[in-house]
Amino acid sequence: MSAFFVQIKCELGKSYQVATAIADSELASEIYSTAGGYDLLVKFYLDEAEDVGRFIAEKIQPIAGIRDTYTIITFQAF
Repeated sequence: MSAFFVQIKCELGKSYQVATAIADSELASEIYSTAGGYDLLVKFYLDEAEDVGRFIAEKIQPIAGIRDTYTIITFQAF
């Protein structure tokens, strides 16, 4: 399993709805509210053979209220 993070920019006033939708989907390991350019930071795990881009495009970006995503791929935990 590989961990990766997705920063999510939400439509104004939709951060809690987006976070709830992600939590309800049971796809995320952790969900954080953040300040700055993005509203949420979400940690996901996928099997090595799964395509991160397809996962984001098909499972995350279609969620109502999401305006933009920024994916951070991780390589090793220390």
